[in-house]
Amino acid sequence: MSESPESAAQAFVRAVNRRDPEALAALMTDNHCFIDSLGNTVRGREKMRAGCAAYFKMVPDYSIAVEEKCCAGPAVVLLGAAQDIYAPDRQLKEENRWQTPVAIRAPIEDGKVAEWRVYADNEPIRRLMAKAHH
Repeated sequence: MSESPESAAQAFVRAVNRRDPEALAALMTDNHCFIDSLGNTVRGREKMRAGCAAYFKMVPDYSIAVEEKCCAGPAVVLLGAAQDIYAPDRQLKEENRWQTPVAIRAPIEDGKVAEWRVYADNEPIRRLMAKAHH
C-alpha cells in the first residue's frame, strides 16, 4: 500500500530540507514536473535530480517551513515560508539570508510526487543575486 498523499508530500519536504537530490528523486514519479513561480518547467526525474543538485549548491541552507497543509484528493497544498542564505561563493553570510512566503501544490500519484508547483515571491533572492553581480 502506498503512502497517503500528505505523507508523501511531507517526506518530500524533509528531503528538500536535507538538500538531498537522491532522496528527492526517489520520491518523484518518472515524469515528475517541477514548475517554479515564474512558470518555468522542468520535466523528468533525472533532469530534476541534476537540477536539485545544482540549486542546492547555490542555496546550501535552503529549507521550507510548512505552517499549514490541505489535502484535496490526491493533491496536497502546503503553505509556509522558504528561506536560505544566497551563497554563490559558498560563503554563508547572514546578510545574504532571505525568506519569503511560499505555497506549494503537489499532486501525488501512487505515493510519489507527480508535480511540485511553487508559488513564491522570488524578489528577496533576486535582490541578493543582483547585488552580488554588481
